[in-house]
Amino acid sequence: MARRPMGSVALIAFLVLVWGTTWPVYKLALHDTPPILFAGMRTLLGGLLLVVAMLPRWRLIRWRECWRMYAISCVFNVILFFGLQTVGLTYLPEGLFSVLVYLEPVLVGLLAWLWLHEAISAGKMIGLMLGFLGVAAASAGNLRAGASGLGILLAIVTAAGWAVGTVYLKRIEGRVDLLWLVAIQFTLGGLFLTGTGLLTERWTDIHWTPAYWAGLLYGSVFGVSLSWIVWFRLVQSGEASRVVAITFLVPLIAVTCGVVFLHEPFNPSLVAGLLLIICSIWLVNRRPAPKRPGPRGLRMHTP
Repeated sequence: MARRPMGSVALIAFLVLVWGTTWPVYKLALHDTPPILFAGMRTLLGGLLLVVAMLPRWRLIRWRECWRMYAISCVFNVILFFGLQTVGLTYLPEGLFSVLVYLEPVLVGLLAWLWLHEAISAGKMIGLMLGFLGVAAASAGNLRAGASGLGILLAIVTAAGWAVGTVYLKRIEGRVDLLWLVAIQFTLGGLFLTGTGLLTERWTDIHWTPAYWAGLLYGSVFGVSLSWIVWFRLVQSGEASRVVAITFLVPLIAVTCGVVFLHEPFNPSLVAGLLLIICSIWLVNRRPAPKRPGPRGLRMHTP
């Protein structure tokens, strides 16, 4: 088996670590800012940073042909995902919220089957069921412990919006420059969320504390700009499947950070839900065994 370049391994580790640590950072920042303004400002700043980085390739924007794709991706990947994510974090511990949102890789497997007509194996079907059982276990147990039902609903809708946006990106791949798509979706989505925040929240409620600045800058530079640049570099090098396969580490990191640094509860239902979702992500995204020749030229594989 060929060894993976150390550069790719480092990029994957960086990406998973960033995705995992954004949750507690955002949770801390939300003590000092209204949620929609925070979501809008960090996505707008992250989008503008990407636009500046992409300016040498401005001819690839092709606005007239691609504006609908920019708008649709913006709705699902920014307005619904980042907007609802930030509002939902005000209702739930970040560990529980991240566990529920990471139903997304499981939903992607289901939507890819329904929408993109990708094959679905028995293992994937079991993984899908385990994912939904994990959400049910984490939700039911924490509802009994007093968790917000609205927060749980927001987490599930956040996961669904992100899943639709991810599958939509797969559907339009090759029809639009994906890096410009990401830059424009964050810029447009950030403008919309910031405008909505200015209409529905008060700018004076932002407290410019070190925790707020850390959340804004970490979210803009690492959570948006750098993580998406790294993601597409991995996609182009064929390493995207490895990232998806270890996505389970993201809620695990988020839960650990929440327990250690934010003193969030770590109850049996959260553990059960986390383990079920980890298993489901692995089953849905695992690669089948390679085909090998069978007797009389038949091709056989292990499911």
